[in-house]
Amino acid sequence: MDDSTTPVVTRSNRGQWENHVAGHPELSRSFSSKDEAVDAGRSVADDLGVDHVVEDAEATGAITDPQE
Repeated sequence: MDDSTTPVVTRSNRGQWENHVAGHPELSRSFSSKDEAVDAGRSVADDLGVDHVVEDAEATGAITDPQE
């Protein structure tokens, strides 16, 4: 699969959420919340004309986002 069809992937990485954009490291970014990362990942995917995939984080038992 070439970079033009590779999706933008939003995933959890060591307590932060990141968007990975294969072939475009300058577009890959980290965020403190899942919502921010998902919104940004969707926008980048739309701009590139590719799919956006959100990988669920595995449960660790740690609370990382305060509940409002």
